[in-house]
Amino acid sequence: MSVNDVVMQSYGRCCASTSFFDDFYQTFLASSAEIRDKFQNTDMPAQKQLLRQGILNLVLYARGLPPTKLKALAESHSRHRLNIEPHLYELWLDALLKTIDAHDRDSDRTVLRAWEQVLSKGIEVIKTGY
Repeated sequence: MSVNDVVMQSYGRCCASTSFFDDFYQTFLASSAEIRDKFQNTDMPAQKQLLRQGILNLVLYARGLPPTKLKALAESHSRHRLNIEPHLYELWLDALLKTIDAHDRDSDRTVLRAWEQVLSKGIEVIKTGY
């Protein structure tokens, strides 16, 4: 099974959990005061839907989808818009991996490494747009 397939199956198991996205944001917001400040006036229900789609876009990019949506995300997160500095993606990825590990009943080192490998490709596209 390819790393992309491992991640897609894992993501399906995570999305089946009703608290996956809530738990992610709890972990992510707890990781840094800088992160908490960025989300101060955020519509969190809408943000959770954006996150669901954003993760899927990262996974689909690794599967060969053109980077169009990731480049749009990079633009919205650039220094000229939301100003999401590149180092913050490390905190995002760390919080996501912790949340996946807690919600995917089949999570292990191999699954988490697959996630890291798959997401890193798209995260680089987003960081380059900063």
